[in-house]
Amino acid sequence: MAKIKYYYDTKTLSYKRIELNTFDKFKRSLGFLSASTVVGLIMVIVFFQFFDSPKEKRLKSEIENLVLQYDILSKKMTQIDLVLDDIQHRDDNIYRVIFEADPIPSSIRKAGFGGVNRYKDIRNFSNAELVIEAAKKADKLFKQLYIQSKSFDEVIDLAKNKADMLASIPAIQPIANKDLGRVASGYGYRIHPIYKTRKLHTGMDFTAPQGTPIYATGDGKIAKVRRSRRGYGNHVIVDHGYGYQTLYAHMTKYIVYRGQKVKRGEIIGYVGSTGTSVAPHLHYEVIKNKRKINPVNYYYNDLSPEEYEKMLEISSQNNQSFD
Repeated sequence: MAKIKYYYDTKTLSYKRIELNTFDKFKRSLGFLSASTVVGLIMVIVFFQFFDSPKEKRLKSEIENLVLQYDILSKKMTQIDLVLDDIQHRDDNIYRVIFEADPIPSSIRKAGFGGVNRYKDIRNFSNAELVIEAAKKADKLFKQLYIQSKSFDEVIDLAKNKADMLASIPAIQPIANKDLGRVASGYGYRIHPIYKTRKLHTGMDFTAPQGTPIYATGDGKIAKVRRSRRGYGNHVIVDHGYGYQTLYAHMTKYIVYRGQKVKRGEIIGYVGSTGTSVAPHLHYEVIKNKRKINPVNYYYNDLSPEEYEKMLEISSQNNQSFD
């Protein structure tokens, strides 16, 4: 119950009751409400300045959880990257080597992903750097996994064709050479028999009587046949596929034609001394990816380890070649 207030009237020298009209009552009520509102706002501002609302607490908890999850995800992607590096190393140095395939260059495997504006829509968010770093790692992994998947597809195709490849790669001696003494000259710098100068000898010379059969050293197709009185003389080139070719030079004659398919061990011609040659012999070359390499590494179907060691010793002698 509201208290009754009085005031002292000096004219009548008595106390009189204070009675408020409606307007005064409204002003007082309005003043009270305004003061209460101001105090309430101040209290709310102070409260939210130092204390979180339930919604803010929930959002902060969710953000902390997301940051933790991103950190865990980043660590897992780092572990996946290490495993992928090992798979790539095995692919380049084991699987692709077995199937005579070139390794995939690191510049392709580790190439960047996307442009500078790829992550521009993320930069305005809080913890943007964390999110961008995780996105970059994920994009890098996805690209490397794609390249690795394509590499394995290629290796699978090579594996399916392994039998054909093994039959095609040069693997026997081009003439029946039970006597390894017939290896007259090997691959490397030798004295030219005519010009008497030191020159790179890009194949191996096998001495044999004129007319001795010459055999294809692997399955393939005749890529070239040529009669000549100079250089290689009468010679044949067999394309074995998989980057391999073999050349047979100084034949007395050949019995194949361009485009003909041949099998390993099939006779393709006979030993002679045509072209730049000083005696009947076969000059034999192995060409891998358009580069002439040492044929001594391609007789593994013919020779025992002891015979191979002997051939290495004979072919490495710094003597005079026959062509």
